[in-house]
Amino acid sequence: MAQYTRIEVATIMKETGMVPLFYHQDIELGKNVLKACYDGGARLLEFTARGDFAHEVFSALIKYAIAELPGMVIGVGSITDAASASLYMALGANFIITPVLREDIAIVCNRRKVLWSPGCGTLTEISKAEELGCEIVKLFPGNIYGPKFVKGIKGPQPWTNIMPTGGVTTEENNLKDWFDSGVTCVGMGSQLISKEILTNKDYKKLESKVSEVMLTIKKIRA
Repeated sequence: MAQYTRIEVATIMKETGMVPLFYHQDIELGKNVLKACYDGGARLLEFTARGDFAHEVFSALIKYAIAELPGMVIGVGSITDAASASLYMALGANFIITPVLREDIAIVCNRRKVLWSPGCGTLTEISKAEELGCEIVKLFPGNIYGPKFVKGIKGPQPWTNIMPTGGVTTEENNLKDWFDSGVTCVGMGSQLISKEILTNKDYKKLESKVSEVMLTIKKIRA
């Protein structure tokens, strides 16, 4: 069962401005990545459940976070059907991220007051998601649409909260373009948690990168 309601998670997303994305089948490596992100100042992490038995890894990581990382909000991404969403919520997922807009996922998440964020690519999809109770829309893939798309959406719908994933980098000019366009927060995967960091198990470097990005976002928003 989720520890945080959808409103609480949406608030944390807005306040922190960044959601790291991560998947690896190694549980111990995952724990170290979680701790590095936490120590760097991140308070959210999306576990992109794409591998075999990913739910077992997720279960171990969220139990670790609850026991050792107070205030760390763990959710799950790459969810494509209601059954998978229900499984991960039963394991404690605090939010559900999907690559597409699916009403069945909206229904099971809303029933439990768990935040769900669907991947949308048109104003019609975004509007439909909001009609279904979506608090923060995922713009995916963000590199195809870009900050200008966000600015265009915010014109007629200034109330829309958007989180681009894909095309977001750690560079200040890239982050400034996104936040100046009006995004609520950004999702960041391999640009933040790189293959090099994972291969070398350089968790201190990851902690430093997370801290730098968090400070950059705070500076941009000031």
